[in-house]
Amino acid sequence: MSKYTNGSSHRNIDRIESISRSPYLNQGTTAPHSIRNALHTSGLMPFAVESVDQQKKRALAQLRSKNTDLEKYIFLAWLRNTNVSLFYRIVIGELEEITPLIYTPTVGTACLEYSHISPFLAPPGIPDGLYLSLNDLPNLTQIIKTYRPYPYDDTLTPQIAVITDGSRILGLGDLGVNGMGIPVGKLQLYVAAAGIDPRRTLPITLDLGTNNEKNLKDEFYLGLRNFSSEHAFDLLSKYRENTFCFNDDIQGTGAVVLSGFINAVKLVEKDVHPTKHRLLFFGAGSAGVGVAKQLLEFFKVEHGMSEEEAKRLVWLVDTKGLVTLDRGDNLAKHKVYFARDDNDGNQFKTLEEVIEYVKPTALIGLSSTGGVFNEKIINRMAELNKNPIIFPLSNPKVNAECTFEDAMKGTDNRVIFASGTAFPEYTVPETGKTKYPGQGNNMYIFPGLGLGAILAKPKVITDKQIYISASALSTSLTEEEKSLELLYPVVSRIRHVSAQVAAAVIVETVEEGLARDKQIIEMVQNDIEVLKTRKGKEWDNLVKFVQENMWDPDSEKFFNTEELLSKSKM
Repeated sequence: MSKYTNGSSHRNIDRIESISRSPYLNQGTTAPHSIRNALHTSGLMPFAVESVDQQKKRALAQLRSKNTDLEKYIFLAWLRNTNVSLFYRIVIGELEEITPLIYTPTVGTACLEYSHISPFLAPPGIPDGLYLSLNDLPNLTQIIKTYRPYPYDDTLTPQIAVITDGSRILGLGDLGVNGMGIPVGKLQLYVAAAGIDPRRTLPITLDLGTNNEKNLKDEFYLGLRNFSSEHAFDLLSKYRENTFCFNDDIQGTGAVVLSGFINAVKLVEKDVHPTKHRLLFFGAGSAGVGVAKQLLEFFKVEHGMSEEEAKRLVWLVDTKGLVTLDRGDNLAKHKVYFARDDNDGNQFKTLEEVIEYVKPTALIGLSSTGGVFNEKIINRMAELNKNPIIFPLSNPKVNAECTFEDAMKGTDNRVIFASGTAFPEYTVPETGKTKYPGQGNNMYIFPGLGLGAILAKPKVITDKQIYISASALSTSLTEEEKSLELLYPVVSRIRHVSAQVAAAVIVETVEEGLARDKQIIEMVQNDIEVLKTRKGKEWDNLVKFVQENMWDPDSEKFFNTEELLSKSKM
């Protein structure tokens, strides 16, 4: 009997210790003395018990005292890995300030420096994510089983994982293991923007090597030093039909740009009929082609064009010029789809030459070539169009093809603009009117898409679901946002916007017959035609249901410290 009692006692002590060390349950200076006594942490922090607001105020003061965005990134990473609830209270409450620090553009800098800062992002024993290398293959199963960031609760299995091999990061090229900043950053936005439980997220980096010379020469580089090639399209093609997954770089980027483009088309519809647009893409990598394919869906679904007709509205430009079938080089497989065959043997080597040939209504940049949309290019777009659509989408800011200010000045303030990175607002000197740039940030799409998929449990993520997420985002603007000619909702509304995107995805999964959650099917199937309009009581009720299933750092039901402690005493 004594052995059993001692064993049980040791287990309870271990459980209490795991609770006390949990970054998720850590209340820090807000923990009441009763909890501190139960966790045996009395005396390990100053005596005062302060409010959540005061705790948040102190953390924000520390954050804002940092001199660089990278220092702020490191501070926020440490906070996330030591006090989850405080971290997400700050992120959700100060979304416009914090998002650029935990995701684009700062995450690009963090990835470049990741091997240098990684040991300082979390305390010992708190993993920032799961690293799997080629050398780990013999022990892969055991490594995955060992990954337990919340050991006090074995029932918490991941609902969503974000995986990268680091080979193509934000236009920065092959960063190898340093790419971990991307899955970590995206999952923070799944939590903050769509209310996915942070305990059920899993960031994974597949370390398949790097051929980046800077990494190979860096004495502090933490990953394997052999080469891995680009294979985003191949992976998506291989797994999308039989695995519950989607590729955010290809499909997410395409969807958020599509949403902004839909609203841009509405703004210029008096002057350019939707089917008469000419879309010129500068940059023909996986992201560029992915965006172009998403935009085809708009013309096919909303305007009844055939795939071939829609495809004729798109021209691609890469480093060698206009992408054509008879250019004489060996085109990458993903470029062939849009390669032109109507150029009559003519080749156009520069962006200026292509613009004169195509006379585009929309110029979309995914080239990672900073400033390439120069004054001459922008002026010519303004000469060709009353309201030129210019989307410089490359990240980070130094790689953006132009700035919002450049685009406004170069078009006499007539540009319809969206970028991949955040730019400041612009005040028109002549009128004093403030204009706001659109930011085609994937965070408008992937959190809501992920939440809708988690709730509906479809067998696969389809192209139509991706399209519907973009369409739902485009219709989520308020009347005030429309009056300001915004292409995207204000960031402060992101959780409500994500709920609308999730609800639209849920409806689509049921209509496709792919949803597997019985409650969702019963809730949606009888009202599906009404729900597709995204209006009325039924739609409002579905959005409310989604919101009720969102994790919230201010909701006590997600932080059951006292309940866990009572179990430890049993």
